[in-house]
Amino acid sequence: MQNKENREPRALQTQTAGEMNPDTHTVSGPGRVPVKSSSKKFTIKDFDIGRPLGKGKFGNVYLARERKLKAVVALKVLFKSQMEKEGVEHQLRREIEIQSHLRHPNILQFYNYFYDDSRVYLILEYAPRGEMYKELQRCGRFDDQRTATYMEELADALNYCHEKKVIHRDIKPENLLLGFRGELKIADFGWSVHAPSLRRRTMCGTLDYLPPEMIEGHTHDEKVDLWCIGVLCYECLVGNPPFETASHTETYKRITKVDLQFPKVVSDGARDLISKLLRHSPSMRLPLRSVIEHPWVKANSRRVLPPVYNPQALTHH
Repeated sequence: MQNKENREPRALQTQTAGEMNPDTHTVSGPGRVPVKSSSKKFTIKDFDIGRPLGKGKFGNVYLARERKLKAVVALKVLFKSQMEKEGVEHQLRREIEIQSHLRHPNILQFYNYFYDDSRVYLILEYAPRGEMYKELQRCGRFDDQRTATYMEELADALNYCHEKKVIHRDIKPENLLLGFRGELKIADFGWSVHAPSLRRRTMCGTLDYLPPEMIEGHTHDEKVDLWCIGVLCYECLVGNPPFETASHTETYKRITKVDLQFPKVVSDGARDLISKLLRHSPSMRLPLRSVIEHPWVKANSRRVLPPVYNPQALTHH
């Protein structure tokens, strides 16, 4: 496994000019994030701040406890100046609007947000076992049981998103967290989009996980997420993504050719599932319901539904 620092292509985010989304053109004036106000006005004084949980481009995530409720949460602190400099206010607005409407055991719950003159704060569910990426680095690779469990959880969560006309578009180990019982939680909706027509032209996501239709500049729909979970399944079982090379150009070539090679460690059942997801033609990819019903997933998954924890007083309405 490579270190995260050496995985620059994984962090390469690409977006074509003029994304076809009205949100892009509705960014408000300096220092304001145009999102709906919440029922309770929180301030940073309502929280005891604990250790940092992670660092991001626009700020950090901290363990925190709401003082009245004693509820333990993750507090994502984003700097307005950084977001304005990069012109991503609309992306944050979209992330908040999408995630606040999603309720699923395998999607990290968004409770609320608040802001002051210089920062925006997102109150999120705390996932005690941290990033899947770090766990994958620690283990090298996962066994069939663990990977199949993640595939069932992810397929169920994405099926729920797609029913709500939400495409995630950036499934990868860095954007997946692990809950108290090790259950998977989709965490980052920064590249997701609510697209009632479910057809988009924006090129986004992470290089190793980009599907052929994005690289080739075709319109894409929710089936990009099917490609991504195929890549993820391979990376979980092998320890690195299937099309990884030393150069962006070579990786692009391998993706468009679907140059898929399996090491001996990958079982026949897993090969069958991955091969059915990594199809060049989006319409030929295995649907999410069929992922859940796939014999290899059925035989190996040990999914346990976590208890639903929903502190109403924190929740964004």
